[in-house]
Amino acid sequence: MAELTGQPCPTCPSSDAFSYNTEKMVGVCFSCGSSYPKGGQRYSEETLALYPLADLDFTPTTTTQEAGGIYTSLRGIASGTMEHYGVKTLVAPDGSPLSQTYTYPSGATKTRLFPKDFRATGKMDSLFGQNRFTAGTSKMVTITEGELDAMSAWQMLGGASSRYATPVVSLPSAVPSKDFWQNVIPWLDSFQKIILSVDADGPGDEVAQKVNALFPHKTYRVDHSIHKDANDFLVAGKAAEYKAAWFGAARFMPDNLLHSEADLLSLFDETPEHSFVPTGIPEFDSKAMGLHRGHFTVFKAATGVGKTEVFRFLEWNFINRGVTFATCHLEEIPLRSVLGLVSYDLNDNMTRKDAIEAKGKTEEVRASIKRLAETEHFYQFKLRENDGADELVQQIKMMATVYGCQFVMIEPIQDTITVASDTNKESELAQLAIRLSKVAAEYNVGILTIAHTNSDGDAKYCKMIVQRASVVIDLQRNKDAEDFEDRNTTKLVIQKNRPTSEEGFAGEMLFNPETFTLTPL
Repeated sequence: MAELTGQPCPTCPSSDAFSYNTEKMVGVCFSCGSSYPKGGQRYSEETLALYPLADLDFTPTTTTQEAGGIYTSLRGIASGTMEHYGVKTLVAPDGSPLSQTYTYPSGATKTRLFPKDFRATGKMDSLFGQNRFTAGTSKMVTITEGELDAMSAWQMLGGASSRYATPVVSLPSAVPSKDFWQNVIPWLDSFQKIILSVDADGPGDEVAQKVNALFPHKTYRVDHSIHKDANDFLVAGKAAEYKAAWFGAARFMPDNLLHSEADLLSLFDETPEHSFVPTGIPEFDSKAMGLHRGHFTVFKAATGVGKTEVFRFLEWNFINRGVTFATCHLEEIPLRSVLGLVSYDLNDNMTRKDAIEAKGKTEEVRASIKRLAETEHFYQFKLRENDGADELVQQIKMMATVYGCQFVMIEPIQDTITVASDTNKESELAQLAIRLSKVAAEYNVGILTIAHTNSDGDAKYCKMIVQRASVVIDLQRNKDAEDFEDRNTTKLVIQKNRPTSEEGFAGEMLFNPETFTLTPL
């Protein structure tokens, strides 16, 4: 159907209320209510050029003029149901529907230009059909997402003749305003049970979440997994099935609430059998059972202790164990991050290209990089210049869901936020720490980060980084020790450990400057 809407009316002064069907060559004005062509009405040649007529001698029926339309059956909805809700239909001379107007208790109207174009006037701060039912006269009220659905549901439930007669109303839209909800709460609260007959999709879910938040003790939902709305049930001749689904409406359970046997068993069935990975550091693995998926882990230390090299050791451990992970080193160029792993592979310091060339090991390094890529477990990413917390969180979600990463490593966390004010940086880092802990749990990904510390040992700029972490490991090294081994030994101390609760000394690692690698002691 080719429909021209928002056109100037050939009968009244309205400039945008006329709708013209170019196939049927008829129209209707939603301002003056007149049909086109109108009996006894003469039109200028200019009008006839704009809106051609199939038959100039044709005189339309007057049904469209009867107080804005007639009560007529449509999409399975009986004329008596239309009359109950006060919904009249403007029809074309051939009887096909042109428009319907739904009047809300406030006087606001929504006009549907068929097939599916809508015009609204006035403030829709109430439920369609609300004025047709007295508050509290029934134990139950049913809410739909559309006016046709409300009328369909009421009819299928027996209408006024049924001993189960129940008010059925409709939302003005899938996303009503905040004022709307405040206005309808008293009326809805007069019923003992609120049954939602809304679509099984995102907007329908949002409606259900909202109503349940307002009335958590009496919100139920009809199963629309087969027929998307009440009118679909009616058109399909499934009134009995709809009634059964309505009577079987289940107490609504928010998507963030686990309750049923299936919900609880899924926690057991869907959580990976091994949700932790040993590090190869005996004391640490004994106390912490390695590194855990689904947790936010923070390694913290002062500048120069060797935090990055500890991360490198853990990365190499992941590669050897076939663990898929992504890493982001913000304080070094991508090549340096790769060459750090090559040093472990070749057991030689390969951190600089000039040293590699001097040793004559260019081809060995290239072969090592090839082996690293062939594992298909290693991903490296960098934050772009203007990326911040939002982009980092999105990157982590993508690495977990698209690329199957079990762990994501970022260091240092303070460098992910760049703001001029330390106060603002503290606030943004706090929000980021909260988000990272939630993402880790929701996506079952282990998020590991490094935090610089200030003079008192707290995470620099933001204590919340440590507070939101499941595991906190303090890295300690005496950089001024006279003994070579003491000077190059990094001690791990677990300060917080939610997975196993064991804390304290968790092993030592010795740095070899010749190979640029760490070895557990």
